[in-house]
Amino acid sequence: MNVEYLSNHPEKIEEVSEMVFNEFIVKTGSSKTFEDVVKHFSNTDTHAFRITFIALENGKCLGTVSIFENDLKIRNKYKPWLASLYTKPEYHGRGIGQTLIAKTIDVAIELGFKELYLRTENASDYYRNRGWTYVETVSDDIYEKIDVFKLKCV
Repeated sequence: MNVEYLSNHPEKIEEVSEMVFNEFIVKTGSSKTFEDVVKHFSNTDTHAFRITFIALENGKCLGTVSIFENDLKIRNKYKPWLASLYTKPEYHGRGIGQTLIAKTIDVAIELGFKELYLRTENASDYYRNRGWTYVETVSDDIYEKIDVFKLKCV
C-alpha cells in the first residue's frame, strides 16, 4: 500500500468525493451537494491547504484523509486540522487509518506546524488510544458534542 497525494491522481477524485460525501455530508444533513464535494477535492494541493491523501493498493483506493487549515468554524484559532479520515469498511483492521494519519503528521511537520488538530463526534477513544490529547468539547449548529483533540508534531 502507498499513500499518495490525491492531486496526483485526478482519476480518483470522484471516488474520494463519494466516500467523503456519504460518510461526512449525508450523515450530517449538510446542504452541500455531491458536486460541491467533487469541486472541493478537485482543488487540492501538495504543499498548501487543502491537501488530501489517498491510500492505494493495486490501483484501488482504500481510504483517504485531508489536512485543512480549519475544520471547525467556531475554533479557527486551531491550525491545521486532520480531517475526513475514512477507510472503506472492507479494508478495516489493516492499519490504513494509522498509515494515513502518519502521512498527515509528516506533511504537517514539513509545512512547519508543531501541532495538528482534529474533531470527532464518535471516535474519541480511537484518538486517545493513539496519543492524541483531548482539548475540549464544543457544540455547533449540527452537533451537540464535538470533541477536539491535538497532537504535538515532533
